[in-house]
Amino acid sequence: MKFLRGFTKKEVSWMMYDWANSAHSVVVVTILPIFFNTVASYMQDAASGMTVWGYATSAAMAIVALAAPVLGVFGDFEGFRKKLFTVFMLVGVLSCAGLAITPQLDFVTPGTAETVGLIILVLYILSTIGFAGANLYYDSFLNDVTTEERMDKVSTMGYGLGYIGGSTIPLLIFLLLNLILGSDAMLFCLSFAFGLTAVWWFVFSFPLLKNVEQVSFVPRKKGAVAEALKGIGGTVKEIFRYKQMFVFLIAYFFYIDGVNTIIHMSTSYGDALGLDSTSMLLALLLVQVLGLPFALLYIKASEKFGARFMVGVGICIYMCVTVFGFFLREVWQFWVMAIMVATSQGGIQALSRSMFGKLIPDKNRSGEFFGFYDIFGKFSAIMGPALVGLSSALAADVMLSGQGLDRATATAEQLAAVDTAAAPWGILSVLLIFFVGGGLYFFVLPKYLNKNK
Repeated sequence: MKFLRGFTKKEVSWMMYDWANSAHSVVVVTILPIFFNTVASYMQDAASGMTVWGYATSAAMAIVALAAPVLGVFGDFEGFRKKLFTVFMLVGVLSCAGLAITPQLDFVTPGTAETVGLIILVLYILSTIGFAGANLYYDSFLNDVTTEERMDKVSTMGYGLGYIGGSTIPLLIFLLLNLILGSDAMLFCLSFAFGLTAVWWFVFSFPLLKNVEQVSFVPRKKGAVAEALKGIGGTVKEIFRYKQMFVFLIAYFFYIDGVNTIIHMSTSYGDALGLDSTSMLLALLLVQVLGLPFALLYIKASEKFGARFMVGVGICIYMCVTVFGFFLREVWQFWVMAIMVATSQGGIQALSRSMFGKLIPDKNRSGEFFGFYDIFGKFSAIMGPALVGLSSALAADVMLSGQGLDRATATAEQLAAVDTAAAPWGILSVLLIFFVGGGLYFFVLPKYLNKNK
């Protein structure tokens, strides 16, 4: 790959993990909600599949966010970071392997859909915990593999590799397999896709495991664990003391929530509107194909305009995506929205990661600081999907009430129509989060960054 010339072996090995875990990002995060909605349609409980999925995503992120500071502390001890990374990576891989079995289970017979749906949700939550936990340590390895001057470039190229590899190839194989075998083999294709995700994730994690070592660390000694855990409070005070870091994290908390919510809820939203699932997946494949060139564009633009300016561009684009999503009704509009997302999805995440890495005052404690970075990212991911689920549910209740109905008295057809009509209000609620995050990022953060120049 010519575009990898100039990167060191450690940098490429680190970036290859984005290639590995991106299979989870596209297959589990985008295809699984469509399958879950199908299972949910056979359940006796008439709650919207989109609402339940939003709550499940929030639960998974809550678990990771609450554990992140402690996980970060342990990852800073000498020799621990790679071991803990491996544990969480394997949790994610094995959960994806478990998901491969679920399409073969009977969920059509009355009373079985609830059990299968619960199994899917549990495995989804476990895979998300594995994905997020491994990412915490993966992010903290960034300071071990490159210099501060190269951080923007390495971080963004990692996302670019993820798009061209893990986000594209498994999805393309799934779509081709489905095209060849036909719709009657959809359940087999789903099993194959989830199984391929597990294998892909596991195999392409090996370059990092082999070539990346923990360079920055806190020495292990008697009482070091207790001392480090007590020091979490000190780290909080340190973050408060570094005002630019604190304001950045609060802004990040909100704007990355909008980004994650769009990623996690896009196919569930499109499915709720009745859009063709194959067309949506093809649009998402386009997002992955365009991901690398736009990531490269973000690298060039950040070199000229700075990472802070380009993150701001990404926030503005995502605000437009949210408004556009409210009016989305046709498949071609989903394609337009997908292209809008593709322009900035990788760039805003990668440059946010490198911006934070540069703000860390003590590189030996990067795992601990990235643990708090993960808290803000994951707790925000609790709020967004839950807000979408709550907003769409409230909108549906209002619509039912206007017809003199409720969920107990409405027919299945009436409920389906109301859930479809209410879904756009759930997506529009994300705009409130972008307003808060964008306001902090554009108008408050510059004051503190300029003070520290």
